Amino acid sequence: MSETTAQRADLRNVAIVAHVDHGKTTIVDAMLQQTHAFSSHGEVEERVMDSGDLEREKGITILAKNTTVFYDGPAANGETITINVIDTPGHADFGGEVERGLSMVDGVVLLVDASEGPLPQTRFVLRKALEAKLPVIVVVNKVDRPDARIEEVVSDTMDLLLGLASDIAEDNPDLDLDAVLDVPVVYASGKAGRASTDQPANGELPDNEDLEPLFKTIIEHIPAPSYNPEGVLQAHVTNLDASPFLGRLALLRIFNGTLKKGQTVAWARQDGTIKSVRISELLATKGLDRVPAESAGPGEIVAVAGIEDITIGETLTDLENPEPLPLITVDDPAISMTIGINTSPLAGRVKGAKVTARQVKDRLDKELVGNVSLKILPTQRPDAWEVQGRGELALAILVEQMRREGFELTAGKPQVVTKTVDGKVHEPYEHMTIDVPEEYLGAVTQLMAGRKGRMESMSNHGTGWVRMEFKVPSRGLIGFRTKFLTDTRGAGIASSYADGYEPWAGDIEYRTNGSMVADRAGVVTPFAMINLQERGSFFVEPTSEVYEGMIVGENSRADDMDVNITKEKKLTNMRAASSETFENLTPPRKLTLEECLEFAREDECVEVTPEAIRIRKVVLDANERLKVARARARA
Repeated sequence: MSETTAQRADLRNVAIVAHVDHGKTTIVDAMLQQTHAFSSHGEVEERVMDSGDLEREKGITILAKNTTVFYDGPAANGETITINVIDTPGHADFGGEVERGLSMVDGVVLLVDASEGPLPQTRFVLRKALEAKLPVIVVVNKVDRPDARIEEVVSDTMDLLLGLASDIAEDNPDLDLDAVLDVPVVYASGKAGRASTDQPANGELPDNEDLEPLFKTIIEHIPAPSYNPEGVLQAHVTNLDASPFLGRLALLRIFNGTLKKGQTVAWARQDGTIKSVRISELLATKGLDRVPAESAGPGEIVAVAGIEDITIGETLTDLENPEPLPLITVDDPAISMTIGINTSPLAGRVKGAKVTARQVKDRLDKELVGNVSLKILPTQRPDAWEVQGRGELALAILVEQMRREGFELTAGKPQVVTKTVDGKVHEPYEHMTIDVPEEYLGAVTQLMAGRKGRMESMSNHGTGWVRMEFKVPSRGLIGFRTKFLTDTRGAGIASSYADGYEPWAGDIEYRTNGSMVADRAGVVTPFAMINLQERGSFFVEPTSEVYEGMIVGENSRADDMDVNITKEKKLTNMRAASSETFENLTPPRKLTLEECLEFAREDECVEVTPEAIRIRKVVLDANERLKVARARARA
């Protein structure tokens, strides 16, 4: 095969990467609007790329998605240049999506907040881009923030680039450090749809009226896709989607050759086998819509239909001379959770809910198809499985999606995935960056010390905020978020990324308060709640149905307490002045799914149904629980 290469000058493939909430999806909105991707009469939502319900509710990107903008501005020299933009998640729990997105592109746009600067996920996504030897464009976003500190942020970003490049250069001696550090910087406000290569004053908008400087920088600094004109067809499956009319769609980046509608190609599968398949439909992306196409060439990102069992990382190649591409590799999972069928006395009460082990297993297997960073392992029970993922949030979102689809589940407390190195147990660690107002410095230091965190650096920018960096076991971050937000009155910002494995750090105390456990089945009465509310806080309301072993509240003391929350007032023929005054009843705490998973201890689990989320003991019977606890203490 000849080694000659050609380039597609009319095409650019770029991923937008950043930390959570630094404005990736907003800047993609502005790019789409300024290239007239939306019809003039169409109603345009904000953050149009965040299409999922959960993405809109949480305000974060969960799945990597691609869109296409057709640029015909001054930098295109009279032509139309197609720019494929991949919007990636900023949260490290969805790192598999980032790695998948980077396999489709020839360069990255790194977004950094003009006030917060580079944060842990910035480091995470930037390291992935440098390891893949992709050129980087730095965009300092939100320059119009009143607390912007543009010059320091650019300096911090360059320091980060230098540090990561020198780390990677030790493993890759052929890395060109000068090219890595020669990065263009664009100053932008995604919300205002403005960008400039000239640095504005802190808190002011860029001097240019549109995003033209950003488009120009992308066209000049992101290389056009190169290919071998004599090479055989090679198209890599990087994402999956579904259409109600066409079934499963495989999203492909074509590296060599041309793909045509109706063509018969070789499908190189993960197990090494090769199968002949026909492309029944070929779809190109135009703005946010998929439109039918007859053929697609090298460098293009397209969707194909007609291959039912195709999965991420597989290749479509030439039938006569197949040349498969390497599979996509992602980092190992760090957190696991046991997910099984709902075994509580209230199981199956929701009409139409999916409750059988077969339905749950089929749904978990379906998730494996599109989620490259997930692993599912069998447990000792036939109706429960161990699901391993990148982080607590990723697993909680899987459970929440299944709940909304009508499944009833039991989810165990998240645990860490350990490794044995030289006969010693090692656990995953994370590098954590925390920004808090100065007055909460002591509270946060104490909280991290209790979770075996080691402070590595602390800096004060003179703005009343302190930045601290810790190395902490991943275990220590289970249930951390709620306590952290309480201790900092909601003002703290914390984020982390995986930082390798180290020896087991010893016991960590997650929760100092015990649980209030219902000792019988029945209906919650206000009378019982008023008598018990001095003992702790409740999670249930009057008239809620409870069962033995269900956790109805948090005890104010360290140990668990069995309570009768269904007790009714004795009826007499004496009239009482304060007969039924419930104004003094404290409203119960409404816990979200993530808060329930954080709250649960080792002997507790979370019951998830489409209508309710309850925390319960794994062993419901109080006497059996006592026996299990004694056996564990003896062991």
